[in-house]
Amino acid sequence: MSKRGINFIMFAVTTVGLAALLAPPAFAASANVSQVENFIRSVIQVIAGLAGLIATGFFVIGGFGYITSSGNPEHLDRAKRTLLWSGIGLAIVIAAFVISNIIVELATNAFGS
Repeated sequence: MSKRGINFIMFAVTTVGLAALLAPPAFAASANVSQVENFIRSVIQVIAGLAGLIATGFFVIGGFGYITSSGNPEHLDRAKRTLLWSGIGLAIVIAAFVISNIIVELATNAFGS
């Protein structure tokens, strides 16, 4: 290992160690289940929305490739695979969104809010 690599590792270890030693203590606040639930729902909605946008982008790319393939079997096959995997990915995202909402509802009913 070169001297530069060793210096970098020592710098990284020192930086992380100092940050851990000099950080002020963090005390736990009272747990409010409804705030945690709302946060988790918001994160899931944002991730599902972004995944839906990405899938839509791949649908557009696959459709454009399908239209412009000009009968070329290789390009046509690539466009079909893009459309197929975009649809599968979108179905997985929708299923994950629905399942996560069901789990949140069941947990809310079981533990209260």
